[in-house]
Amino acid sequence: MEMTKNIGTVDRIARLVLGALLVVLTLTGSIGVWGWLGLIFIGTAFVKFCPIYKVLGVKTCTDS
Repeated sequence: MEMTKNIGTVDRIARLVLGALLVVLTLTGSIGVWGWLGLIFIGTAFVKFCPIYKVLGVKTCTDS
């Protein structure tokens, strides 16, 4: 599967914020271990690619 960029700037910022929030809440014990899924949001934000978007044909970035 080709990893062509499919995550735009606003999407990346939202993923970073949500991912960081989930990880912090997990570290503080506020939520369960499922909060570690926030690492996926952070990772996809850094690589600018979401495999689920690829499957669904979604692209939130304007450039390729």
